[in-house]
Amino acid sequence: MKQTQSLKRKNKMLIKHWTPDQTIANFDKEINKFLNDFGIDKKQPESKFKNTIWSPRADIIEAKENYTLQIDLPGIEPEQVKINFKEGKLSINGERKAEEKTEGKNFHRVERSYGKFYRAFELPETIQADKISANFKNGLLLVTIPKAEEAKPKEIEIKVS
Repeated sequence: MKQTQSLKRKNKMLIKHWTPDQTIANFDKEINKFLNDFGIDKKQPESKFKNTIWSPRADIIEAKENYTLQIDLPGIEPEQVKINFKEGKLSINGERKAEEKTEGKNFHRVERSYGKFYRAFELPETIQADKISANFKNGLLLVTIPKAEEAKPKEIEIKVS
């Protein structure tokens, strides 16, 4: 009798109810993950990346004291780049202007990307947001994100009265 009951319990555990809502939620989660891998945050207003033409390459480096974000932006002036930090997300956007067509010049190949760009990075909660800094040199944007001291668990003594 006990064996039959345990088999019934096991069989009940194997039955999974399918709901279309869960499938759609899982699909939405995977799409968001895919977009975030490319620096596009679906939760951002669509206008932020609606007209985005290209995405600059980025490296994220973690050191003991900070994170460093290195973004390749050759041919762009620092004034053409905007960096914002809001609600745990660091966003970088700007525009690389195309070379104006002039008489007597024929372009045989154009491989570099021009136009608007946008990247967003979700940062961990353990950073010092007020100390984020950025430097721009030789077409490389360096964003330094200092780490905050991690909250240490505190043991609380219970007093008996």
